[in-house]
Amino acid sequence: MSTALSQVEQFKGLVAWLRSAVPEPEQFTLSYAAESSAFVRFNHAKVRQAGQVQQASLGFKLINDGRHADLSITLAGDPEVDLQRLAEGLQQLRETLPLLPQDPYLLLNHTGWQSKNVQDHPLPDTEQVVAEIARAAEGLDLVGFYAAGPISQGFASSFGAFGWHQANSFNFDFSLFHANGQAVKASYAGHDWNSEGFAKRFQQAREQLEFLGRPLRTLAPGQYRAYLAPAALEEIVGMLCWGGFSAQSIASKSSPLQKLYAGDNTFSPWLSLDEKVSGSLSPAFSGEGYPRSDLGLIVAGKAGERLVGSRSAAEYGLTANGASGGEAPTALNMAAGTLPEAEILKQLGTGLYISNLWYLNYSDQPAARLTGMTRFATFWVENGEIQAPVSTMRFDDSAYSLLGSQLEALTRERELILSASTYSQRATASALLPGALVSRLTLTL
Repeated sequence: MSTALSQVEQFKGLVAWLRSAVPEPEQFTLSYAAESSAFVRFNHAKVRQAGQVQQASLGFKLINDGRHADLSITLAGDPEVDLQRLAEGLQQLRETLPLLPQDPYLLLNHTGWQSKNVQDHPLPDTEQVVAEIARAAEGLDLVGFYAAGPISQGFASSFGAFGWHQANSFNFDFSLFHANGQAVKASYAGHDWNSEGFAKRFQQAREQLEFLGRPLRTLAPGQYRAYLAPAALEEIVGMLCWGGFSAQSIASKSSPLQKLYAGDNTFSPWLSLDEKVSGSLSPAFSGEGYPRSDLGLIVAGKAGERLVGSRSAAEYGLTANGASGGEAPTALNMAAGTLPEAEILKQLGTGLYISNLWYLNYSDQPAARLTGMTRFATFWVENGEIQAPVSTMRFDDSAYSLLGSQLEALTRERELILSASTYSQRATASALLPGALVSRLTLTL
């Protein structure tokens, strides 16, 4: 907790100085991002690389007369040095602004909102985690990456807005390789490391690994019953998030869910998908300075709310609701179904058990038609029992079919999937998803 307090006090100090140094008609927004992360890389079930990353930065925007310029500033953690960097940044932006045109879609939030959320879940000692992973993976060829620690984000503006968010999390992304080159890919992530929960997740991967030793089954192209595990479903839903719920994409008629918002198509009434900011790793405010709240994106199979960033709000006369510049969800939450995890194979009967999908793209974007490959632990099931691993296949099917007319059930249990991206800093995007049983999936080759 002391780290969070020192960071927030440091940020408040920079904001206070900036408010005194930026007189009207100038305006500013200031965002803050920091992490203190432990990283451990595994190969052949042994630690090959371990380290700690601590970093913090500011996103500084200066606005005057409809013009705005942005600057990213890396913080040193020394108040005097950081204040000097901010002062130099202010001078640089003041010199840049007159050279820029006015922005017709600049829409600032003039309210002085306040938001604070500190999720200080205690994370396990890294040595304890490494010991548990090594114990579980004994005798196996494991490749994996563990990342954990607090991520802090802040926002302030010259209009009096102030937001602070900190969340502790961990993410263990791993694969188990069979001697024949086949692999099982899995992850275990969340706010609280639970030894029992990890052991259960790992045991499931270990059991799938044993099935990979059986001879590969090659299927003919055609339509098959299928179970999509949460990681496979996440790939499909993730594709729909590429503009699917974006106000800009919907207004310009380029959204893959255009027919859903037009009322021409629906999903299954069992399908409800929220952007659930509350309790997630994502802050309850955007980098543009708008508060975020929970939104129902798909409600019982029908179009719900859309994600509206400030530029879309200005261009199309909408109300901004805190969406990021790309207007993509960052805290997906799909409602659970009624199918117990223990009965998945029995209910599948004969068909495909798909753990992961890969290389997805649109084959027909207006129809929300997707194509991609099966990969990692896809099995042929007969009479509720796994028979053999299946050779990599390509599927091509519509999301309106998979999650609509052909959706038979969603699982009662859900899996939390955190983004494993560490590009520039650890990502905070998450998805809490069930698995999906579908009566028909089309394999093309």
